[in-house]
Amino acid sequence: MSVVLGIETSCDETGVALVCDGVLLGDALASSMRSHARYGGVVPEIAARAHVDALVPCVAQALTAAGLDVTEVGAVAVTAGPGLATALQTGLAAAKAYALALGVPLYGVHHLAGHLAADVVDAGPLPNPLVALIVSGGHTSLLLVGDLARDPIVHLGDTLDDAAGECFDKVARVLGLPYSGGPALDWAAREGDAGAVAFPRPLLGRADAPYTFSFSGLKTAVARWAERHGAPVGARLADVAASFQEAVVDVLTAKAVRACVDHGARDLLVVGGVAANSRLRALAARRCEAAGVRLRVPAPRRCTDNGVMIAALGDLLVHAGAPASALDLSANPAAFLRGAMLDSDPVASPR
Repeated sequence: MSVVLGIETSCDETGVALVCDGVLLGDALASSMRSHARYGGVVPEIAARAHVDALVPCVAQALTAAGLDVTEVGAVAVTAGPGLATALQTGLAAAKAYALALGVPLYGVHHLAGHLAADVVDAGPLPNPLVALIVSGGHTSLLLVGDLARDPIVHLGDTLDDAAGECFDKVARVLGLPYSGGPALDWAAREGDAGAVAFPRPLLGRADAPYTFSFSGLKTAVARWAERHGAPVGARLADVAASFQEAVVDVLTAKAVRACVDHGARDLLVVGGVAANSRLRALAARRCEAAGVRLRVPAPRRCTDNGVMIAALGDLLVHAGAPASALDLSANPAAFLRGAMLDSDPVASPR
């Protein structure tokens, strides 16, 4: 039995958790989102300073919740990339200090692989194999996943430009909605008519790449609509928000279910911040049921960045007997997803 301390500081959440044998023992989360709201997006230096302030108290809070002493930690897992450079460095430095002081192995893990592991503590082991759809502020990818701790991850398709979450944030700004745009748009769309405005469905044509995404043009289409009609308010705002949201989730779910059918995968895992979107969850459930595919989506609190996903991934690596990372591991802000752990040499992610 080895208790894994997980540390997540890739963006504006400071997440810490303790997991042992797939069981969550305790966790803590601090967010600096309110500090960024006045700027309409995350300011890296503000995020890094917030991590410095919050990290040690979060570790203490998680240990208290678990009823453990820090000396009972048997391994440390930390997000080493991708993410904001200074934010990653803060968490990585702390994780190295804990690992060195305790004399335990360090696992520098990939942030997106952590998202794939986020639901393990609530719903048990992941099916093998499965198709995974990662949808967040910085990433939109369709993946073929085997044993998360042992096997390489195969990219079926990625976004060519804006990620889905990035598109949500930019469109929310166009429509005069507050940051963060994803939850604001989801809320605004609940009373709207999703068929009120015929926004485009990017790359859903027969001749288009089946698993590739592009949301830049959709963002522009909403901006052009607002230029012609003015900033929407009231029921009109709800209709535009619902129509935009429907265009995004239509593309995401259509491509994800197609990938499952094409690759004979019986399970679809949807993760990342946008996976908390209520319409995405509903449409994915409907389409998966129609296609005979089992859908797995973490609880909304596990979709956004948190320490539980990193500790859970570290726990999988420990049980798989994965070699530990070197203590001179560097943060890699543009790390491409190949597997659970980061490569030693930085490799930029293709757009």
